[in-house]
Amino acid sequence: MTQVRAFLPIALASALVLAAIPPAHAHSLQELNEELKGAEQYFQPVDSATPDFALQDADGHLVRWADFRGKVVVLHFIYTNCPDVCPLHAERIAQIQSMVNQTPMKEKVEFITITTDPKRDTADVLRSYGKAHGLSSANWVFLTVPKDAPEDVTRKLAEAYGLKFTEDSNDVQMHGVVTHVIDQDGRLRARFHGLQFDPANLVVYINALTNHIQVPHEHGEPSFWDRLKAWF
Repeated sequence: MTQVRAFLPIALASALVLAAIPPAHAHSLQELNEELKGAEQYFQPVDSATPDFALQDADGHLVRWADFRGKVVVLHFIYTNCPDVCPLHAERIAQIQSMVNQTPMKEKVEFITITTDPKRDTADVLRSYGKAHGLSSANWVFLTVPKDAPEDVTRKLAEAYGLKFTEDSNDVQMHGVVTHVIDQDGRLRARFHGLQFDPANLVVYINALTNHIQVPHEHGEPSFWDRLKAWF
């Protein structure tokens, strides 16, 4: 009974998304992309290799992109002194993580935050940030520039992902807000722009990737939507 109650929020969220999308039976990622574009105006499908990185976590461990291979990754860039959208973005990611972590997807998904201000975002700041904004360390990591590396490494990495951070004379960085979704093989599959997207739509997209919808299936195998509807 406890498991049923824990699963209920994500089931309800998924049900709302299904209600908003015209009846369809997506058998491929392309079909899912088309369906989701009709339901979510801030969704952008992508299909490109993920820019590689070698960064450092709060404990000083070197972290590479290859460490996350085999998991669906939700990635975003922020800096902790950001006066406006960054805290809101972190809290939106925490909301999505909470939805994901109430389901079996918890073991299949990793959330990554990358700072573009390594000079101020010290190890202590990285360690405390998640707790302050509701992120769980169970499957979340906050990364920064490795020791002795140039300070602009993560800003250049953000630009490789299609997002530019431009610092002004007051140390404020002008930037957009994008949530990147990457599949198990390291391919960037989607961007959710801004903060107005429906979190349930992103969770459904994550779930599709955890079910390997991007991999062609043999004819007759149940589609992602068939499996999702079977939950109800």
